[in-house]
Amino acid sequence: MSLPPLVEPVAALGDAENLRTARHQRLAGLGTEGQRRIAAARVAVIGAGGLGSPAVLALAAAGIGDLVIFDDDDVDLSNLQRQIMHRRQDVGAPKVDSAVRVASELSMTRVHPKRVRLTPQNAADLLTGADLVLDGTDAFDSREIVAAACEKLGVPLVWGTVQEFAGQVTVFWSEPPAGHAAVRLHDLYPAGSEAPACSAVGVLGPLCMQVGALMASEAIKLITGIGRPLLGRVALLDALAGTQREVPLRASQATDAAPDRDAIAEVDEPGDAIVLDVREADEVARDALPGIVHVPLKIAVTEADELVDTFDGRPVVVVCQVGARARVAAAALREAGAEVTVLRGGMDGWARRHSADPGADAHAADGRSADTQRQRQEQHA
Repeated sequence: MSLPPLVEPVAALGDAENLRTARHQRLAGLGTEGQRRIAAARVAVIGAGGLGSPAVLALAAAGIGDLVIFDDDDVDLSNLQRQIMHRRQDVGAPKVDSAVRVASELSMTRVHPKRVRLTPQNAADLLTGADLVLDGTDAFDSREIVAAACEKLGVPLVWGTVQEFAGQVTVFWSEPPAGHAAVRLHDLYPAGSEAPACSAVGVLGPLCMQVGALMASEAIKLITGIGRPLLGRVALLDALAGTQREVPLRASQATDAAPDRDAIAEVDEPGDAIVLDVREADEVARDALPGIVHVPLKIAVTEADELVDTFDGRPVVVVCQVGARARVAAAALREAGAEVTVLRGGMDGWARRHSADPGADAHAADGRSADTQRQRQEQHA
């Protein structure tokens, strides 16, 4: 279902901009009025890296009126594999400088570079005035700061993430138009979740472009009021399988004041949960939980139905190094009918908890009660 457009259109476009955006204006449903809405929009992009780069390029080319780019980092040579806004000569320079350059080369979009890190204290003030926000950061604590500010301001948040060969895109909005349910970051990931840096697990460069472009498309849909935005749905992209599908996302019953209990899976005794490790063989050889079943992520996703048949109805705890791959596998296994939880923080999280408290349960899974887990089986990647 379409939503009302976010912004009122500018009165008119100049002759050059009308010519430059002619192919947009011929789109049914968007037209000249939609293009004038795009020209009136003020969009904040958090992060000028793997996701921010294609998003900035797409939004500037689309003719967004104002782009506010937040990034306090400099370009590193290792960024160039996926952060397509930067060039070799930009190494060592602020990332926001690239945004200013490429936008001026594409359109009349006004870019406002902000070489500042968002904090719980300044985020809402810095994002005030934006019609919507795109989050392209890769640290979960940063994502929580951005999401909290958007919730406070009541503006929509277009959210994307990439890990290895998997991507996710959705829209969070604490105050959507009447008739639409509010959906927030913590409805998808509980407070305190962890997101590994791409330096730890790697990321396929072209997938960043695909996810960033999809985020830009969601922004344009919200601005112009066309199409069906990803509010209440999560798009799941699997670059290895070449697929894109979606799962529904609804508001959680949990609150920060009364969090869900941890779902605990004991795996030491026969007949208990299956521990499915979806890492690669060399990772499993370095460290593994007792009694695991090892199935690499690609096989777990592409052969989920066959794999679930071997579980004989037993619950499954999915394990990877930090949790990202496990969530991708869990989504596929749940769709195939399995009862699945994810080891909170992966092997890295287990090691930290175990070293801090040797008596702690080694198999505390991703924080949800059994009832909430059943309600939200289709929500998590």
